[in-house]
Amino acid sequence: MTAAAHDTASLGLPMVYLVDDEDVVRDALAWLLRSRRLLSEGFASAEAFEAHLQSQAGAAATAENPWPRSPSCLLLDVRMPGMSGPELFERLDARGLLQRLPVIFLTGHGDVPTAVAAVKRGAYDFVEKPFSDNALVDRIEQALASSAKVLLAERAGQRLLLDFQELTDREREVMRLVMDGLPNKLIADALDISVRTVEVHRSRVFDKMGVRSAVELVNLMNAHPQLQRQWHALPGA
Repeated sequence: MTAAAHDTASLGLPMVYLVDDEDVVRDALAWLLRSRRLLSEGFASAEAFEAHLQSQAGAAATAENPWPRSPSCLLLDVRMPGMSGPELFERLDARGLLQRLPVIFLTGHGDVPTAVAAVKRGAYDFVEKPFSDNALVDRIEQALASSAKVLLAERAGQRLLLDFQELTDREREVMRLVMDGLPNKLIADALDISVRTVEVHRSRVFDKMGVRSAVELVNLMNAHPQLQRQWHALPGA
């Protein structure tokens, strides 16, 4: 198993959520997914799924471990009694879930414009009924892979935050000047320490942050907004 495959496997088993008011559609989708060794969970209404979401988010999710915790996607019917698919989609968007939980709309012919508009607002895709089993499963697997990529990136970001928090005050001072592009001699003069001490702190910063150069360090910070927020909150940053 490759390192990437191992990381993905460590996220847990993928889950496909099915939200459609027609029992026969949910049953057919569940059977199709079982035949492709994919787990699924069905809901007869948008309200039922939202209640499930609220119970999951309230009971187990945290800022450091948000829901969903395993690769997931949502197959969502457009027209349903009560809350419609697009209305549920808007609520998921407001919760910031569309990256971790890609949404694939299931549409009838007359609902295609609505689905296209949702894709423009962040839905993963839409599939017209009746759909091709192979084409649908292909898109589901791609959506699950996208979800896994986001979850792995979030996990990496959380590890980086922990690594950053382990830096000493002096290491952060050196890090700030390294990111400003100063050579070791000028850093030593600015902090009134020896060049050798700067070299030691610089090496420890690179080791803890998992980089090999000042350029990599700057790129790393720019790629992680949470890290940037903590960095800019520091005195002198």
